[in-house]
Amino acid sequence: MLIIRKITPKIMLVMMLCLALLSVMVLAVQAPAQSVRQGSGPAEATQAPSNSQTPDSAPSDSTAIAPLDPADVEAWLDGFFPYALERGRIAGAVVVVVQGDQAILSKGYGYSDVESQRRVDPQTTMFRPGSVSKLLTWTAVMQQVEAGKLDLDRDVNDYLDFKIPPYEGKPITLRQIMTHSAGFEESMRHLISADPAAAMDLGDLVKEALPQRVFAPGTTPAYSNYATALAGYIVQRVSGVPFDDYIDQRIFTPLKMNHSTFRQPLPKRFERFMSKGYSTSTEAAKPYEIVIPGPAGALASSGADMGRFMIAHLQGGGPLLSAETTRQMHDFRAPALGPLNTMALGFYEQRVNGRRAIAHGGDTEWFHSDLWLFPEEGVGVYVSLNSNGINAAPHAIRGALLHKFADRYLPGEDSYTPIDEQTARQHAALVAGHYVSSRGAFTNFMSVLNLLSPTEVIATPDGTISIPALDAIASGPREWIEVEPYVWRDRETGERVAAEVKDGKVTRLSMDVMSPFTVLQPASFGENPAWLLPALFAALAIVLLAALAWPIRALVRRHYGSEFPLQGTHRLVYRLTRVFAWLILAALACWIILITTFMGDIGAIGGPLDDMIMLVRILCPLASIGLTITAAYHLFLSFRDGRAWTMKLGALLLLLAGLVFLWVTFRFHIYGFGMVY
Repeated sequence: MLIIRKITPKIMLVMMLCLALLSVMVLAVQAPAQSVRQGSGPAEATQAPSNSQTPDSAPSDSTAIAPLDPADVEAWLDGFFPYALERGRIAGAVVVVVQGDQAILSKGYGYSDVESQRRVDPQTTMFRPGSVSKLLTWTAVMQQVEAGKLDLDRDVNDYLDFKIPPYEGKPITLRQIMTHSAGFEESMRHLISADPAAAMDLGDLVKEALPQRVFAPGTTPAYSNYATALAGYIVQRVSGVPFDDYIDQRIFTPLKMNHSTFRQPLPKRFERFMSKGYSTSTEAAKPYEIVIPGPAGALASSGADMGRFMIAHLQGGGPLLSAETTRQMHDFRAPALGPLNTMALGFYEQRVNGRRAIAHGGDTEWFHSDLWLFPEEGVGVYVSLNSNGINAAPHAIRGALLHKFADRYLPGEDSYTPIDEQTARQHAALVAGHYVSSRGAFTNFMSVLNLLSPTEVIATPDGTISIPALDAIASGPREWIEVEPYVWRDRETGERVAAEVKDGKVTRLSMDVMSPFTVLQPASFGENPAWLLPALFAALAIVLLAALAWPIRALVRRHYGSEFPLQGTHRLVYRLTRVFAWLILAALACWIILITTFMGDIGAIGGPLDDMIMLVRILCPLASIGLTITAAYHLFLSFRDGRAWTMKLGALLLLLAGLVFLWVTFRFHIYGFGMVY
């Protein structure tokens, strides 16, 4: 979940929405598999998809518990994966199932290198699990807690060589960092790149990229890659060992994870084992990704190695942690919104068929992964895919795998009773509207994404609710039925949505798939896209017409030999309104270049695009302020001089357009020179 999941909506979906919006403005396999079975002894081993993304060739699940043995699991997965990968245009995948102290099955599907037809080997092929990497960082933190060098509830400034300012007079703690409630806004500039030179020293990164804190500590879940990098830096400082060396010595070596590394660029000894990353299985391979906040997502690891890590946690910490520390990590439950899933220490809860799992997902640009542990049942599942595929296929496949696996091997009672229809309609109407994610930017220009990609809740006539953004990361549309006051349940998966209501108003809303690390807050009037986006479209249409009409009218006058009706100051002001209209369009063109470049290479944020970002933040305030002032003066002169009503109307519309652009520019911080975003 290094890249926005989706929650996340993932970040690529957000940027695709931005591009689509801005463009409209301007225009006014089934492959061979290898498997390794292990029967006894020590293991050696969370967009809009359609229902077709879930492999309809997968065998139907019985309500009876199927045997969790290698033959059955392999047969079931063989019915699930090949078709899913082919339909999703995903080059390859690895899946590992463990129980107790052994790997039930480690299996690769498809190709790690399409061009050379190199198959995925679950023992040695290395995938990038993205934010699943965080679990190793959190394990390292707990090792230092166990050693007495760290206190989860102490001000983290006590462990740092720089100072994180307090927010509302309160510092942050490692417990808040591990539960994503430190209050940092989203940080995107130093995130991921295809350029090996983008790798930064961890100490330099945490000082240079320190984001603003926008929530009081401990009050609001807001997922933060930066905070995890900070935790890794703290481990480095208190242990006296560089972070990468620490993970090698304290996690990889004890578990014999011989095909795993956090080091970037990828060490040469691992190059022959590393899976390529793909946009789709029919396109060329992508460069190795550099995850700049390394502790948050830099891991490269084989499926078998991830199996060893899961077994260690299922076996009371194995050689990594004591049983007591492991229980502390797994069993902690941070405050949650209503009955929804919450954070453990580093892991987050998932509930399936009434059973509690602890998990973590991970997404880089090209790799998409999930790790689930069912501590009470002693079962773990890990899956990683090496392609984006089409129609958000990785999200659909991962979600379907979890639920179908649990239905087959871990069934359970999970009944519900809908509330009465009249109350359901009232509650649905109350929660309907646009919401802004707590995982986002609020003090810099990236906050414009809150306008361009909000989450919308729709009340349906039958009293259910619809959340299109959740359909985009599922294997099909959801049907949210209210089962308790302000708690809705998806009929198919059992996942829940809940709202916090105070004094008859919704203050927060979230859902099981995101509630541990993100909540949604109602969009305020000033940033509500319900009115602001139509106003922005209208303003752009006005500016576009005014800008284009200027040269066209000049050509027409020249053709007929007509004189321009305005002279002197009035003529100058008129022309200035048109100059600023063209500057608005120039700023918009810069936005389009910025976003299309970002979509092609997310690493362009934080270096190659810095000049473009600076230009946008100069043009936007200059153009919006200039248009507003000149249009207002043009309107004043039109009335003072008794000009035609058409000129008065044109001046009024330009003024209104200028005010809309001015509002967006300053409300969403599209100005300034700071480069922390």
